[in-house]
Amino acid sequence: MSDFLETAVAELNEKLASGFDGSAKLTITDLGAIMLDASGARIADEEADVTLSADSETLQAIVTGELNPTSAFMTGKLSIDGDMGLAMKLASALA
Repeated sequence: MSDFLETAVAELNEKLASGFDGSAKLTITDLGAIMLDASGARIADEEADVTLSADSETLQAIVTGELNPTSAFMTGKLSIDGDMGLAMKLASALA
């Protein structure tokens, strides 16, 4: 298990302390996936309402607040597949 994934899960659980309404998967190129739902964040690769894909550098910048998720999407650093409304809700929670 990657230290990067473990750190990202811990940071996401802090940001989403009250859980997440819906299910989202963050796919990190060459590292794995993180699931977000009402239970919080965990390292897993399951079906989700929306899937966000990025490299580890982009995801780290989003999680730490250095990069706005909307900006990452608009510049092609983040791709979204599925429920765009849910992706926007997640982006607001992470910002």
